[in-house]
Parts: sequence; C-alpha cells; structure tokens
Amino acid sequence: MSNRTPEDPDARRRRTEERERLVAHRGLATWGEKLVPLGRFREATEKTGRRLSRVERDEERSRFLSGSAEKAPIEGPYSRVAVCGGVYNNHFALTALLDDAARRGAEAVYCLGDLGGFGPNPEKVRPLLEQGEVLTIQGNYEASLSTGHDDCDCGYTDPRDNHFAEVSYGYTASHASPDFKRWMGTLPKTRRVNVGSRELLLVHGSPRRINEFLFQSTTPVAFLEVLLDQHGCDGFLCTHTGLHWHRQLPSGRDVVNVGVIGRPANDGNTHVWYSLLEERNDKLNVELLPLEYDHDALAKEMRTEELPEEFVETVLSGWWTTCLEILPARERSLSRF
Repeated sequence: MSNRTPEDPDARRRRTEERERLVAHRGLATWGEKLVPLGRFREATEKTGRRLSRVERDEERSRFLSGSAEKAPIEGPYSRVAVCGGVYNNHFALTALLDDAARRGAEAVYCLGDLGGFGPNPEKVRPLLEQGEVLTIQGNYEASLSTGHDDCDCGYTDPRDNHFAEVSYGYTASHASPDFKRWMGTLPKTRRVNVGSRELLLVHGSPRRINEFLFQSTTPVAFLEVLLDQHGCDGFLCTHTGLHWHRQLPSGRDVVNVGVIGRPANDGNTHVWYSLLEERNDKLNVELLPLEYDHDALAKEMRTEELPEEFVETVLSGWWTTCLEILPARERSLSRF
C-alpha cells in the first residue's frame, strides 16, 4: 500500500496552469539578437525568404545533413579508451594520466589537443606523448604554433581573457622548439575511433570549428543531434572549454566534453579531469574521472618560469582567476571569482 499523500486539487491545478504558461507561445520570434513580434517576422520572411516545395525542403535538408565527404580512417576497435584534453604544458598531470589509464586497463590513450599554454616547459610534454603512444589531434594551439600565427586563436572576446591568453601563448611559442612546432603541424585535426561497436569522432572544440566553446548549459540537444547527423557518427568527444560533461541524446548517441588535465575545473579542487569510455550493455559508458597529480611541484615550476601568479593561484586553489569572461551565466555562477 502506498503511503503517498494525495495531491491537493488546487495544487494540481496550479501546476497544470504553470506548465501551460511555460509552453505557451509568447508571440515572439528570434531575429538576430532581438525578439520581435511573430507577425512582423512572418511579414519580413514573406518578402525576403524562399518558398520551397516539400521535395525541395527534403533535398535541402539532406544536403545540409550530409556534412563533409572526407572521413578520417577509423581506428580500433578498442574495448576501453582513455581520452584527455588540454595538457597546457602540465607534464606532471600527463604522467599521472598515463599511469592511471594503464592501471584502469585502457587499451589506447587519446589527447584532443592544446598541448601548450598556461603551464611551464612545453618541451617536457612531447617525450611523454611519444613514450605513452598517445594518439593526439590538433587543438587551436597546435594549429597556431605550427603555422607561426601570433596568437592562440582561442576564441576569447573579452580583453582580460585575451590578455592572459596572449601571455600564455607567448610563453609557449618562445619555449617550444621549431622541431616540436613542426611536429604539431603533422597531427590530424580529427580522428575516428570504434569503442566497441560505436564510431566516435574526436575533435578539439566542435565538429564544425576548432575553437568553438561547447558549454553544457548553452549547447542545445537539437544542435548536437544535427552535428552528429552531419558527421555520420555515434558520438563525438571534445574539449576546449576546460569543463567536463557528458550528455546522452534522445537518439541514443553521446556527446562528451572530456575535460582538461592542464588545470583544475574551476570547482575549488586541485585535481584535474579526463574520461574513460567503453561500450557496456549496448550503451557508451562514460566515466568522468578526477586525476590527482603533484600540483605543488607544478606551481613551483611555474614560479621558476615567472608565469603569472594568477595561473599559479588556480593550480593551488582549484579556482580559475583568468579566462572567466567567456563562461556562460550558469558556469560563471559556480565560480569563486
């Protein structure tokens, strides 16, 4: 017998009215960055838009969803893989990752780019990647460093964010050898891997742009479904934002922001994050794993290299002090600063 108290009729009515209010059309349409009356929007589209027959609409939709004809060769299949993003010169965390992934039985380790930036001594990263046989793609850092660009093309728009991005990129550019930069240019921009029976696309920012920020709070499900349709895969893995998340979509496919190992996730903890993936019971099982490393040693080396104290404070406190302005409202509300 249920001990649940029957819902008050008035409360049920109020709940129904509130639901109806929330889903009711407000008579507004999005036009650029403005909301305009729906009637006005319809009048404008009648004058400037195109009317398509059902057949033409279906053709346009198929063309839009067809995506690129170029596909990276499929690697694997593997039963279990470890995937990280954003090394940011943190060779201490990269060493810890390789040890932890091996202990957990990962058959392959992938890195989604941004080897440099934020931390010290970039030349310590490449030997670890090669010794650990880490399968790596280009991030915006590799794309910029290998082609001699004068900025990281991180995608920031705020002057404060861009100031610290400039400091970070300038340090890495001046401390990475020409041979290391040439090697970065040989890395593919995407990879595809079979984890079990699932084909996953590996990108840095998003499938459509290397420096696109896909934050959990501002990335719509429908948009992710379209990206997967366009690229013909069962899921994609990305990084770039520095914040990890996993979403299983209504289609049964998956999108994972694997996090970064270069700096903490702005949560007041000194550990960093990476992802472990395997197919289990016909689903992609995703573990977002915290990774402890010698953050005190990293902070000491950063100070020796005279990197900004703001960077060091993030390593020691777990809170971001820079590159905060790009965060959407929900993610920013969880910040200390």
